[in-house]
Amino acid sequence: QVQLVESGGGAVQAGGSLKLSCAASGRTFSNCAMGWFRQAPGKEREFVVAVNWNGDTAYYADSVKGRFTCSRDNAKNTVYLQMNSLKPEDTAVYYCAAVQGTTWRMRQDPPGVDYWGKGTLVTVSS
Repeated sequence: QVQLVESGGGAVQAGGSLKLSCAASGRTFSNCAMGWFRQAPGKEREFVVAVNWNGDTAYYADSVKGRFTCSRDNAKNTVYLQMNSLKPEDTAVYYCAAVQGTTWRMRQDPPGVDYWGKGTLVTVSS
């Protein structure tokens, strides 16, 4: 069992930056691929990024590629999402996700996710 708690959301102006954190509890964190999804008002939840167990391979949605960076620290059971050059269309609730094994299931549509966090709100104003 893995529990996920996100933090770091907030309000920022367009062009600004935020760094989200996701703290995981449970002994199997290093066995999990981790990722982030987001859900904008009135829209479906969408994939943002997935990172493999040791953080050396990450897959990004085209909409965030080059602006967002996902990393993880297995010693701290934490995964991060550094968001730069934020745009108003990045406004959403951001959810941390975990899946046992590889990132493959998380990258499918619909995604296969074993654990979800409760989300943290990011608001980008123009």
